Amino acid sequence: MAITAQEVNKLRQMTGAGMMDCKKALTEAEGDFEKAIDILRKKGQKVSASRADRETKEGVVATHVSEDGSKGTMISLTCETDFVAKNEEFVALANSILEAAVKENASSVETVLALPYENITIGEKITEMTGKIGEKIEVSHLERVTGEKVEPYIHSNGKLGVLVALTNTNGADVEEAGKDVAMQIAAMNPVAVDKDGVDATMVEREIEVGKDQARQEGKPEAMLEKIAMGKLNKFYKENTLLSQAFVKDSSKTIAQYLDGVNKGLTVAEFKRISIG
Repeated sequence: MAITAQEVNKLRQMTGAGMMDCKKALTEAEGDFEKAIDILRKKGQKVSASRADRETKEGVVATHVSEDGSKGTMISLTCETDFVAKNEEFVALANSILEAAVKENASSVETVLALPYENITIGEKITEMTGKIGEKIEVSHLERVTGEKVEPYIHSNGKLGVLVALTNTNGADVEEAGKDVAMQIAAMNPVAVDKDGVDATMVEREIEVGKDQARQEGKPEAMLEKIAMGKLNKFYKENTLLSQAFVKDSSKTIAQYLDGVNKGLTVAEFKRISIG
């Protein structure tokens, strides 16, 4: 049957798919719009499967903080090229997914993908977008934090985001301090808030590396443990947030900076997402 330009345009407006794809789908569906939409979705699924081994090193990070400032949510929507990452529709999709995740208090990427999106799920919407643009798209991360005051930070390229939760605020205005610490986390990429938060496997690895280095330097076996512990303390100082030198004033640690802003002020937790 003959498919009119008006019908093709109508399907395009309904789905956002390309003109030729819409025409082919309507022709195959013999003018049935619902069937044509299903055909376009199936095409998206095929495209998605064929690009499953592609890496998504571009994309956007989006953050949300509750009105009372106590809960923060952050997601990353990733794709293959910077061109797509900067597309308005792609960014809008990322924000819509974040909004849905916040509304439903989603706890994992899998939970997010199962959430409703218009008359389909978010997972199905991503499949549609994959078919439309011909690139692999993924919700790569979902992170949440809670605290007395949560401060977000998005780096200028949109590919790096941070949520930091402060505690012991005592009702003080700590927004600027929160931003400073969030930027510190973005720049210095700490592995934990303090040494107690460092994964045990990482601690063991650092001790073994320290021993091996000392051994290669010809140090006596009896001294290796002590030397390794010294190196571990240096690791803590450089790689745990509260012990790091404050990038804006290296004479202070982050712990000292926060205590100077408000006595007892500290970090409860943080999350950092970096794309690429």
